[in-house]
Amino acid sequence: MNISSLLKLSYAGLDALLVHRKRPIIGSIIVTDRCNLSCKHCAVKNISKIDYTYAQIKSDMETLYSEGVRILLFYGGEPFLWRDGEMTLRDLVAEARAIGFAIVNVVTNGTLGLDIPEADTIMVSLDGCKSTHDFIRGETYDTIMKNISGAPARNICLYMAVNQLNKGEIREVCKVSEKMRNVKAISFNFHTPYPGTESLSLSREDKAICAKEIMALIEEGYPILNLRSALPYIAENSFRTPCHQCVIVENGEQWTCGRCIEVEGLCENCGFFFAAEISLAFGGNILVLLDLLRTYLKYI
Repeated sequence: MNISSLLKLSYAGLDALLVHRKRPIIGSIIVTDRCNLSCKHCAVKNISKIDYTYAQIKSDMETLYSEGVRILLFYGGEPFLWRDGEMTLRDLVAEARAIGFAIVNVVTNGTLGLDIPEADTIMVSLDGCKSTHDFIRGETYDTIMKNISGAPARNICLYMAVNQLNKGEIREVCKVSEKMRNVKAISFNFHTPYPGTESLSLSREDKAICAKEIMALIEEGYPILNLRSALPYIAENSFRTPCHQCVIVENGEQWTCGRCIEVEGLCENCGFFFAAEISLAFGGNILVLLDLLRTYLKYI
């Protein structure tokens, strides 16, 4: 993170922490819900099959920035599928930079190339070892490994959604970071049981075991982006929901924290580490806040 981005983020963070307690600092924009995969845990793909216009997404970015958001993430569907005429996802990242966001990230399945060196972090889904990942996401593991190896910048973060199928392979995903020079970090979520995917849910005991393993891996020195201090709360789902510092936008419509707040019972089973960590940090947990500062300065 450069000095300019650090200053922008520090100011926005202090403002959200000390003055405007419900002001968002992290925003996500869904640029399309089109996706080229059919993952077993996903309930939000290919519903409308629309690519939102560049003008609409730019407007959404400007709105988020005016509200105080300084960390921006582009989501799908699969965001690398997005097109508006000749414009691609790379143009959206460039526009976000021009608007002034401190950090611009992309969340992708990694199958369509990773050629956006301008992004601070490209979060690439990897859901276990080859056989398990391919069972969950289709036969894409080898393609993803090839694309990571060929990425033009060291801005890749492996992104694992832990569920009943892959809960025993957390360490295996961490080991990938040791042999992939373009991987700078690893991030985890627990499966959030959207309707139709409940069978993949982790029990409270499962979450405790997985959280303990991730904590141990952090201690071993793996470049894990998640916060050790937050993991006990995440395992118990004992953090405030929704997280007011996080918002998500799709085609001009905005939700606090995530669209999942519209589904009864999902907040109580939230598996999004990022939202939990921000909720704890901005809710006054000093240990988590210090851990956040230390970890983000190291890996983002």
